[in-house]
Amino acid sequence: MLRSLPRLLLVLLIVLTANLAIWALVNRGTMQLPWGGRINSLSYSAWQANNESTRLSPEQIEKDMQLIAGSANAIRLYGVSDGLDQVIASADKANLHVFAGAWISPNEQTNAEEVERLVRLSNEHPNITRAIVGNEAILREDVSVEQLIRHIEVAKRQLSIPVSTAEPWHVWLDSPELAQAVDFITVHVLPYWEGVPIDGAVNYVDYRIQQLQAAFPDKHILLGEVGWPSEGQWVKGAEPSQINQSRFTREFLNYASKTRLDYSIVEAIDAPWKRGIEGTVGAHWGLWNSDRHVKFEMSGIVRESTRWYWGCLIASLLAFLPIQWFVRKHGHLKLAGQIFYAALIQTACSLLVWAILVAMAERIINANTIAWVVLIAFQVVLLALLLVDGFELTEVMWANRKRHFLPQQAPLPANAPKVSIHVPCYNEPPHMVIETLNALAAMDYPNYEVIVVDNNTKDEEVWKPLQEHCAKLGPRFRFFHLPKWPGFKAGALNFALTQTAKDVAVVGVIDSDYVVKPNWLRATIPYFDKKEVAIVQAPQDYRDSAESLFKRMCYWEYAGFFHIGMVQRNERNAIIQHGTMTLIRKDVLRSVRGWAEWCICEDAELGLRLFEKGYEAVYLEESLGRGLIPDSFGGYKTQRFRWAYGAVQILKRHWHALSEEKGIDGLKLTTGQRYHFVSGWLPWFADAAHMVFVAAAVFWSVLLMLKWVEFPPAVFLVPTLSVFAFKVIAGLWLYHARVKCPWRDRFGAAIAGMALTHAVGRAVWQGLFTSGKPFIRTPKCDNKPAAIQGILMAREELVLLLALLIAAGAILFKFELSNQNAVLWAGMLLVQTLPYWAALITSMINAVGRRTVIEI
Repeated sequence: MLRSLPRLLLVLLIVLTANLAIWALVNRGTMQLPWGGRINSLSYSAWQANNESTRLSPEQIEKDMQLIAGSANAIRLYGVSDGLDQVIASADKANLHVFAGAWISPNEQTNAEEVERLVRLSNEHPNITRAIVGNEAILREDVSVEQLIRHIEVAKRQLSIPVSTAEPWHVWLDSPELAQAVDFITVHVLPYWEGVPIDGAVNYVDYRIQQLQAAFPDKHILLGEVGWPSEGQWVKGAEPSQINQSRFTREFLNYASKTRLDYSIVEAIDAPWKRGIEGTVGAHWGLWNSDRHVKFEMSGIVRESTRWYWGCLIASLLAFLPIQWFVRKHGHLKLAGQIFYAALIQTACSLLVWAILVAMAERIINANTIAWVVLIAFQVVLLALLLVDGFELTEVMWANRKRHFLPQQAPLPANAPKVSIHVPCYNEPPHMVIETLNALAAMDYPNYEVIVVDNNTKDEEVWKPLQEHCAKLGPRFRFFHLPKWPGFKAGALNFALTQTAKDVAVVGVIDSDYVVKPNWLRATIPYFDKKEVAIVQAPQDYRDSAESLFKRMCYWEYAGFFHIGMVQRNERNAIIQHGTMTLIRKDVLRSVRGWAEWCICEDAELGLRLFEKGYEAVYLEESLGRGLIPDSFGGYKTQRFRWAYGAVQILKRHWHALSEEKGIDGLKLTTGQRYHFVSGWLPWFADAAHMVFVAAAVFWSVLLMLKWVEFPPAVFLVPTLSVFAFKVIAGLWLYHARVKCPWRDRFGAAIAGMALTHAVGRAVWQGLFTSGKPFIRTPKCDNKPAAIQGILMAREELVLLLALLIAAGAILFKFELSNQNAVLWAGMLLVQTLPYWAALITSMINAVGRRTVIEI
């Protein structure tokens, strides 16, 4: 078997070489008939690239004339108003003849003025050699044939140069009187619009010219528009492409030279402003693109993309890291399998790059619209969150609860099931754990045992008092100290399961800081009479919220989940099992091989596995035990980081069960369960997306300051602010309906929850790309942090807050308040600072450590 590095190099060599070969093959080009002469005439419009109401500057017009003069003898203009006299003068400087036009519209007064202007300019500029009154005016039905003839006759009476009008071939055949009124026929023949395939395009032009010559043998014919587009949609068998444009142009020029045909090719330079009139294809008829780069040479091989190698390089670089990761991660695969999947990765990257390059070439997207696409992607996430939050609000406010469980109060039978309570601890303060054990000893349930497992605590002064206290509490309490034990909390619980008495029917788990009520087991165990029930869960609750404003804020933030989210999840048997105040049927726990030691949220993972097995869970909303809130903002963030990281671990392992496919054990979750597990964790993924959005916004602000890009469209700000406002209103409404706390506590809970945004986002990203984060203990009974620690605990958030504030301030200073786009962009940046302000405020409130005597 090949060693990993040589195998990786071999896979990369094969895949990247194949990628290069395919890009080269697709862009190999074609050899076409060359053209070495000058072009008779090219159509020209002097509008700004994306604005048909603004003329090019005189300097740009002069540059265009010099550019065209290198290849052509004349230009054709479609009108002479709005400063087009500058084009005529610039053309004269470049020794270009001008086929000048008067634009004819439905407005007869404007038409008369346009014809008068054409006459005046034609008499003033000797380089105007032909006058064309109207361009497809009959085709558009702007005027009648009789009206158009009158305008032609006005021009003819005042001009010494020949006068005509321009129409497609069929209009001339249908209107012989129009042909009699002009000095020469200006005809448009565009095989593309007729749906003629490229193979017969020039022959089609020849056919129509001969048809007109036969109909009007005494008239000279100017082929006023002829050409082929380089991008756009097919029309029947006509494909717009750069290769086809080159082929048609070269073949036509050779044909025109051979037959001595008078012509003007449409057009000199791409006109992106035509996209709104003719679609994508309207912007791509030029021999030069709108950046004034020639699309193809008139001899040699023609390729669809002259810069395909850049696309190939970008696609290869984009695929390099994913391929490397895949090959290293999946070394167990045979070489053929690694090559196959690496090729799929490369194919996906190449297709993505190809699509972007094509879109950019078509002027569908540029740097600003790429930003718009990114913003739209974030809007999709925001709107998904809006729907999730709205659904929860709707159910809370306007749905009847079907699964509402209350603590049982009926007398217990004489043979009440035996319960084994497992209390895992690691380096916990002895006095705190002793308080927990005393509460367990005071329960009014007749048949239970308590197993305390202290794993990996090194200091004997920490675990010895617990051992001694368990001995004092009697034979119901057993203590185990495991000096070196794997699996963190899950490992300790699995050990406890091995020590559980054989006659135990139900296993209970509580955290080492929880003080249970005496009726905990009496209120919950009767629910196990139903054999489908595998879990009975009471909410997490806390007893130290009156110690400080920080803890009060945290208390009500926790309450939102346990009194809103968990209640709604319970309606579809989809609660998140948590590792305290939980009871599990022992034989079911053993049947699923206990707690998952690979996951730092082993409690939620176990609950999901039991749901996959088809079991039910019972959730009691009433508190039956209370623990301790983390003492510091750092501990609060650490706890939520662990929950979010564990959630991503679970999603990665159980994605089959959370999709329509079968789960790990071959069973499926219900639709409601899948919905709650996905939608319940979706806001955490939105927090991860928020990190990317903030980084992108700051980066884009730097580019704006450098004037390398423009402000993205401002419309995205409306849904962003709307969703934010809705979330605030919905949260307050839900708290009012379910949590029943004063308005100031709802506000405090919102700040505390928002303060976790960065920690959660970081956990999600790390969870997506790593799998070995250790179990992180949430500190309890720690010393209060000093003020400087308040800043340090929010240092990452503070850095991002400053970055956003500096960016917003710089934008407003650079572009001033009078620039609405700048104000909106700065407003968006300031909205993104709210989670970081919340983190800093919460951390400083914690650091100041103000106490409150308000009781819950």
